[in-house]
Amino acid sequence: MMNDPRHESTPEQTSDTTDSKQQFPWMNPALTPRERAEKLVAAMNLEQKIAQLHGSMNTINIYALPTADQFAAMSPEEMDQLMAQIQVQRHVKGIEELGIPRFRITNGPVGVGMGDGHPSPAATALPMSIGLAAGFDPDLARDYGDIIGSETATLGQHVLEGPGVCLHRTPIAGRNFEYFSEDPYLSGVMGVAVTRAIQAHNVIAMGKHYVVNDQEYERFRTSVEVDENVLRELYLLPFEMLVKDGDIAAMMSSYNRIRGVYATENRYTLHDILRRDWGFTGYVQSDFWSCRSCAASLSAGMDHEMPDGKWLSETNVKNALEDTSLEIQTVDRALVRRFTQMFRFGQFERPYDPGVIDAQAHGARSRKIGAECAVLLKNEGQILPLDASDYASIVIIGQAEYVDQACNGGGGSSKVTPLYTVAPVEGIQDILRELGSPVSVAKFTVAKDLSNLAAAREAAGQADLVILMAGSVASEGADLPSPNLPNHQNQMLDDLLTINPSTVLVLKDSSPVLMPWISKAKAVLEAWNQGTEDGHVVADLLFGTVNPSGKVPTTYAAGEDDLLYAGHPERYPGTDEGEGFPVIHYSEGLNMGYRWFQSQGRKPLFPFGFGLSYTTFELSGFSVTPQATDGTMPITVKITVKNTGPVAGAEVVQVYLGIPVAGQPPKRLVAFEKVALDPGQSRELTLTIDPAATHHPLGVWDCAAHDFVVKPGTYTVYLGTSSEDTPFVATVVV
Repeated sequence: MMNDPRHESTPEQTSDTTDSKQQFPWMNPALTPRERAEKLVAAMNLEQKIAQLHGSMNTINIYALPTADQFAAMSPEEMDQLMAQIQVQRHVKGIEELGIPRFRITNGPVGVGMGDGHPSPAATALPMSIGLAAGFDPDLARDYGDIIGSETATLGQHVLEGPGVCLHRTPIAGRNFEYFSEDPYLSGVMGVAVTRAIQAHNVIAMGKHYVVNDQEYERFRTSVEVDENVLRELYLLPFEMLVKDGDIAAMMSSYNRIRGVYATENRYTLHDILRRDWGFTGYVQSDFWSCRSCAASLSAGMDHEMPDGKWLSETNVKNALEDTSLEIQTVDRALVRRFTQMFRFGQFERPYDPGVIDAQAHGARSRKIGAECAVLLKNEGQILPLDASDYASIVIIGQAEYVDQACNGGGGSSKVTPLYTVAPVEGIQDILRELGSPVSVAKFTVAKDLSNLAAAREAAGQADLVILMAGSVASEGADLPSPNLPNHQNQMLDDLLTINPSTVLVLKDSSPVLMPWISKAKAVLEAWNQGTEDGHVVADLLFGTVNPSGKVPTTYAAGEDDLLYAGHPERYPGTDEGEGFPVIHYSEGLNMGYRWFQSQGRKPLFPFGFGLSYTTFELSGFSVTPQATDGTMPITVKITVKNTGPVAGAEVVQVYLGIPVAGQPPKRLVAFEKVALDPGQSRELTLTIDPAATHHPLGVWDCAAHDFVVKPGTYTVYLGTSSEDTPFVATVVV
């Protein structure tokens, strides 16, 4: 087994290194970070340069890893064991004679995942990114990123691989839990807030996975064919926001091919778009084993190979330099880019002195975030919130992942080893004690094959209150087999939902699921995979100590036939067109997510932006100014929101725009704001649609102009509380 890196001799741990650093010209703080990086690279010999181009894990054969089918068959525990075996050293070795520290890299984006060390450091297991997006609140995202950045710094790590801003093109994509939503603007807003908060702790944030890594199926082989306007207006947009609004320090290139060229070798995306068009000055790291070449990757704009030197080895780099397929200036460029970010965040000066995370304080913050992320999907007869005094006995029923322990979810490299967890029974008992209730809480674990379903029915019939828990836990490496709940849970719910009239359902999902049993359910709360504070978060919401305020970040379809890939294998999982690898065509164009449902006239089960509350809200005083513009002036939208119900709560006002250009979907989200109000309180909100904003709210991509342009015409402004509920409408002429 590999040694614990804390016991290795590194520049950070050698007593005389600090003094010697003062002799290095690149340690002069009066110089800019780039000037310091250039001086350091100029002092390095070729072997030292090559050693800094890649991580230090022992090279392995990636093709010996499990196949997609084997990944899909793995349990979360088996996936965790595999990832622990292959990712225990996530670093670049330091060079003491140059004062270069060991460069420690940890995974994300749902907390400090697998970091440099064995065992991987424990941290706060936060709610999934999809849940954070459901909060529709950049302040919430800043708090989320602050926890991650703080813990990364406390654990002595230099890089947090996150946020992830790929889009939810399908509900079955294995890494949807790591990404935010189906909407590029919402994903960008949340990603920017997380990025800024992480980097405020002098930790490098790394946007991933660049780009169109929207599925895990055959991720090492698949090629994505996508039109330029679709790429720019949807899939690249949140990455553009990370660069321009978040000043993100690093990007991670994805596994897949883009138009036949691997993402790590794609000069168009890595150089032309990322650096020339957007002005990115950070560095690009490969996803683990996504690098496929030496000269081609470095020349295209990939700067750093992880986790090893399979391609950027001393032999390969020297051979490429000798045959002139690679230039030494390109090697220098890659190193300067990374060292510049390390100097920017003071990482050369920082000693390695890992501290202790305040688990309880960060857990309390995670609990607050989680409660604001949950979405109340259904509440027939206002059965929720529950009154503890109404019940003498409560039983929680569900399969093991959802009732036996906290639902951490998210298998694969971003899995967080939690500092502690709160299980469902424990969490509900804690809240009941706080409410002064003596009610007993029992638990019944349903077998995955439903072999004890009859006993579960009996348990449901004997209790005063039944809390059903179900869900899905996705993982890196494989897509879900279908958007249905796994392990016969649909059948389980169909059987159990009508046994007891006092029954509520808590879903703990990593992506939207189909709900063929929905007509039988009185109350459905989507809690997502909550992590550390699962038990408390769910109990807070069920018993009304917190009012749910989350909104659907990705559309819930009524049936599988409503999804964009139904009947279109070329859209997913792709077809072999004679090239030997699957090709996926994004032939739906801009009609993805709620845009797909609206453009096709399909009614979703729960639309994007939807979410109920324990209170009610009234919107009034809608206005839009100006009514005519040259396309450069900001458009101001005003609305007054009033809490007309009995308890405090929060509403999310959403502004959509109809673009008068052929081929555009009916609506695109261009602004939103979450407002918390006490009973009877009202507040006027002002939302701005700025044509100059980085998400190009009025713009469409013009290939001839090679830019976003605002076309003349009549633009329709919609305001409401979901993509389907926009009763306020106005027009603006450009």
